[in-house]
Amino acid sequence: MRILHTMLRVGDLDRSLDFYTGVLGMRLLRRKDYPEGRFTLAFVGYGPESDAAVLELTHNWDTRSYDIGNGFGHVAIEVEDAAKACEETGRLGGKVVREAGPMKHGSTVIAFVEDPDGYKIEFIERRQA
Repeated sequence: MRILHTMLRVGDLDRSLDFYTGVLGMRLLRRKDYPEGRFTLAFVGYGPESDAAVLELTHNWDTRSYDIGNGFGHVAIEVEDAAKACEETGRLGGKVVREAGPMKHGSTVIAFVEDPDGYKIEFIERRQA
């Protein structure tokens, strides 16, 4: 068994695709409209679905926004340098909500950014061997 994807409902698919591909550097892997159901599915990620877990962005055409709820935490992405990832995210128009620094009660360097719908994305700095 393996994790295939995590699904996020998004209010504006083009805005979300711009963020995940243009700001976070993921690739659009596939996209399909379902006119009879009035929704679109778009899959984004850093590698092919056959090898890596990806994000499924679900856009229901008649819904402009969602409440995130208190059960969802974040999506984590490993980065070489969390401070540089935050700087690049900001430069590309993304919102940094917690600058890079050690995690509370630990030494791992983390940071948080937010996607256009308010979902938190955690950058976890790769530890040097």
